Amino acid sequence: MTIHSAIIDGKPITGERSFSVLNPATGIEAGRVPNMGAAELNAAVAAAKAAFPTWSAKGDQELQAACAAVTARIEAHAEELARLITLEQGKPLNGLGSRWEMGGTVAWAGYTTALTLPPKVLQDNSEGRVELYRKPLGVVGSITPWNFPVMIAIWHVMPALRTGNTVVIKPSPLTPLATLRLVEIMNEVLPPGVLNVVTGDDGEFNIGAAMSAHPDISKIVFTGSCATGQKVMRSAAETMKRLTLELGGNDAGIVLPDADPQAIAEGLFWGAFINNGQTCAAMKRLYVHESIHDAVCDALVAYARNVPVGDGMEEGSVLGPVQNRMQFEKLSRLVSDAKERGLVLLGGEPGEGLFFPPTIVAGLKNGDPLVDEEQFGPALPIIKYSSVDEAIAFANDSANGLGGSVWSSDISAAKAVASRMQCGSVWVNKHGAIQPNAPFGGVKASGFGVEFAEEGLQEYTNIQVVFA
Repeated sequence: MTIHSAIIDGKPITGERSFSVLNPATGIEAGRVPNMGAAELNAAVAAAKAAFPTWSAKGDQELQAACAAVTARIEAHAEELARLITLEQGKPLNGLGSRWEMGGTVAWAGYTTALTLPPKVLQDNSEGRVELYRKPLGVVGSITPWNFPVMIAIWHVMPALRTGNTVVIKPSPLTPLATLRLVEIMNEVLPPGVLNVVTGDDGEFNIGAAMSAHPDISKIVFTGSCATGQKVMRSAAETMKRLTLELGGNDAGIVLPDADPQAIAEGLFWGAFINNGQTCAAMKRLYVHESIHDAVCDALVAYARNVPVGDGMEEGSVLGPVQNRMQFEKLSRLVSDAKERGLVLLGGEPGEGLFFPPTIVAGLKNGDPLVDEEQFGPALPIIKYSSVDEAIAFANDSANGLGGSVWSSDISAAKAVASRMQCGSVWVNKHGAIQPNAPFGGVKASGFGVEFAEEGLQEYTNIQVVFA
């Protein structure tokens, strides 16, 4: 099988070693990619560093035009990239799958392109003029996860390019194919060295760890687990890197007693099971008032049992497999434990290969592993509560604080509850609906820094104040 090339300094690189990428739906090899080491990483960083002076010297309109050209190229190849995503990640082409991911990719790229950070005049009077400028950082290192390989890559890369930085990106070894092709497409319109990609199997040489410690990388933007985020922080400390960390969620949803179970069932399902539950900001725990607990469970199960699960390349599939064996085994462990503690309302038994049916478990409580641990898969625990104060306490009883949601027929009441939730984003009568014009980031162990909108763009800059 052909080895997919990495891109360093605008040139395709295959190297001497490669590793296999598997299709999670079939277990069959989907492609091979270069297994790179320190020499290739250093070459990529050197290329980005060499390209930075010219790229960062471009005017704002020049950078905007370059990013617009990149966006157009991505849009032209959206279907090709969607199919690569499905082959390596497993999500279906349709529904909230890889074509939807590519739609989001193009939307975010376009919105980020249109943003600008003009100089600000802080003072202009007889005592003098003070101006604030936003300056690019240098080389940005991007480390992306396997759940949304292209869309998250664009979340990292586009604001870096838009603000005059150059980039080295390292995709997950589980899903590098679409990212390699994405970078190849973007390099059709970018100068050599501005955007580079390196790949490795995280075995003998861990590229991500080396990037975090590399003295010529000025910032790391990382999306992934809390444990790995802590390692990134530790290794970045010596070089005082800027960091944006979007880490685990374990998001809670709270259903208030006045909610309509039938009206919210579909929204609850997709809030929890989007991308097969493999989403940082998916709903991982659902707290339902005792007065409507059974009705909500019944409505949610009725909706979930009709959602088709299958190979993502089949047009009729709506959910696909769990992406990898490690995640599948963690999910199986948590569900197996939950079956001993609660009542399985739907699913609960692993399927063939990496397929796991949508699973809903009632009768659990805080302290149970499926409630306390982020399952990152298609299993939702439902916890009964008696008072709103109790529900808020349960929801906040977590080390994480990425997102949360409140479900109610009374928007004002829902917003009052939302204000008491300890998380970076709260949705009312929906969950996880991020958008490019709203900053997104976590609190507590879910990381720091924000992505998206003007606030996210600022994360890729230093402030320079000029006193005249």
